[in-house]
Amino acid sequence: MTTAVLADRQTAGGDDPSRFDPIESWYPVAYIEDLDKLTPTPFTLLDRDLVIWWDAQTQSWKAFDDRCPHRMARLSEGRIAEDGLLECPYHGWAFTGDGTCDRIPQQLPDAQAETSRRACVKSLPTAVEQGLLFIYPGTPASALQTPIPVIPVPMVDGKPTEGWIVLNTFRDLPYDAATLLENVLDPSHLPYTHHGSVGKRSNASPVELEVTSSDKSGFTGTWADGPRKGTLGRQNTTFIAPCLMWHELTSKQLGETMTVVYATPIRKGECRVFARFPFKFASKLPALFISATPQWYSHINNNAILEDDQIFLHHQERYLEQSGGSANFSQAFYLPTKADRFVFEYRQWLNDRHADPFPGQTFKPALATDKLLDRYHSHTEHCHSCSNAYKNLKTAKQAILIITLLAWVSTTVFALISGENALPSGLISIKLVVGGAIGWWGCDRLLGKLERGDRIPARNRK
Repeated sequence: MTTAVLADRQTAGGDDPSRFDPIESWYPVAYIEDLDKLTPTPFTLLDRDLVIWWDAQTQSWKAFDDRCPHRMARLSEGRIAEDGLLECPYHGWAFTGDGTCDRIPQQLPDAQAETSRRACVKSLPTAVEQGLLFIYPGTPASALQTPIPVIPVPMVDGKPTEGWIVLNTFRDLPYDAATLLENVLDPSHLPYTHHGSVGKRSNASPVELEVTSSDKSGFTGTWADGPRKGTLGRQNTTFIAPCLMWHELTSKQLGETMTVVYATPIRKGECRVFARFPFKFASKLPALFISATPQWYSHINNNAILEDDQIFLHHQERYLEQSGGSANFSQAFYLPTKADRFVFEYRQWLNDRHADPFPGQTFKPALATDKLLDRYHSHTEHCHSCSNAYKNLKTAKQAILIITLLAWVSTTVFALISGENALPSGLISIKLVVGGAIGWWGCDRLLGKLERGDRIPARNRK
């Protein structure tokens, strides 16, 4: 599918103009660059376990229910067979891209049990837009009538054009998609929550937000003064229901900048954030600096920013639930200033449109802090750049240890055999050991940052 084809389609959320059905929407589930065409990938969308895989026969990504119709084994534990079909790990049943069963190895040659509808796997509509894989969990026939939520940045094959640069990251978060959207729609928290990372308390000022339009499809708003005490100019905000928002501003200092967030609901209390940062700088120098920074290193910093509010948001949504939940937000929250105008509008939209994706469900008990700060399972192992860096750093650690040990032994043996003054050889040995220790420590420190976050956020260290 292409954006041009989708341009004239209806809004998401189903046909009822008064309600928004979260099932009838497209959701991003992965950056294409993070998917492996040779291996099935599991993902849970709206409490529904799916398997994502590359269909070589149609040259497209597919999404199935992650259950073999035979005895409900997880297909994501299987493999892509030699003929390009998705093969179940349990008994080798294999499926084509439309979910049809192609073979059942256990049946007799003249049997045709694979032709039964009961042998098929349910397939979900998929689409690739702006470098993201989207899945439509609702009625398949409605997928073509529903626009894919994309951002107003020109891209070709997922790559920005016309002078734009886009930084991308993602992470599985231990709180609701609604909690995430409420958080990122609020620009007034940045100077305090993110002080020392991407904010400064000294930049805090009165925040007067205004909603400029609102309907079933979302809302728009503006902050006339804008961030950093008005020095960057007006900031406009867009929320496209149910999962996309962005802030955008244009300034002489920075050029055109956007902060984009997709909030994909995994299950109650869990979501995957896709954060995109499009820039069109007035100067070429920042773009050169960004391009020179390895993606995995940028992701370490991105994860630290997410962790600035990760712990208290995990607990905040449970406190809200204890106070009556989102339906009672206006009483549970005290919102006396216009700084919370977008928060109010979003929560009111959720209630008025009956758009809660998990109605009647409750949160699980709160997680321990070390679980909340996990980076490896929530990001690193799923990220192509970070997982490769993790493997390379582990290899480098071992190599440094072995090389340092061999160099130290060789230097010592040479000194003993040659009978020369031991002092120069001793100094060389010390330098080798110290250099190796520094290299080993550096690799270990980076590995730690790919595995877990810091308990003390930047704002409390300064």
